[in-house]
Amino acid sequence: MAVDTGMKLAPLRYESAPLRNQIIAALRSAIEAGILKPGTRLIERDLCEQLNVSRTSLREALRELQALGVLSHTANRGLMVGTLTREDASNAYSIRSVLEALVARQFIDHAIDDEFAQLASLGLTLKKAYRSGSVEQILKAKRAFYDCLCSGARNNLAFDFINRLTLRTSQLRSTSLARKERQQQSVREIDAILAAIAARDAGAASDAAHAHVESAAASAFAAQDQVTEDEIAPPRRSANLTG
Repeated sequence: MAVDTGMKLAPLRYESAPLRNQIIAALRSAIEAGILKPGTRLIERDLCEQLNVSRTSLREALRELQALGVLSHTANRGLMVGTLTREDASNAYSIRSVLEALVARQFIDHAIDDEFAQLASLGLTLKKAYRSGSVEQILKAKRAFYDCLCSGARNNLAFDFINRLTLRTSQLRSTSLARKERQQQSVREIDAILAAIAARDAGAASDAAHAHVESAAASAFAAQDQVTEDEIAPPRRSANLTG
């Protein structure tokens, strides 16, 4: 399966961020948006042309994504977007729930007043993104929110692991986040996390963060099951209205 799925990746605009990071961000967004689906074979020539980057810069980004487990390589098909078994996805969510509960508690222990204010502001932005219904805006706001949470918690290891786990489950998360009921439930869950953190209640913040990930996992698997059912269901015959 070639990279051309009917949708093109936009050429990158050269910014101050390292080009490797820009390429990683572009590929990550393409995976999250479903432009690059699990199992899609990646052709370096096509990616270089679409992103308007050199093969050297592209390979640096691809190596990093492969190290993170987002991409995989086989002898027969070469480099492709990684696939995730149900068991691996379940384990990823379980680990995330523990890590996010930990950083919520640590944020209260270590963050300064400015970081509490920043997190509250980012929480409002995240809730606004959920209400917009735009998966792209939601994912962008979630990254900013959790970057702040992990930074305030003074836990760089947790940040790295959470980032890696969310990358591995990005396609699954995007399918779930596109559902209106999940967006509405997420607003309530973020409210619970923010309220507990504002109250400096480490136990409640930890519980709320854990519950948020558990709820996200349940929604993601429900969305995945629905997609599977839709794919295998036989086409419905139109009702005969002529008697």
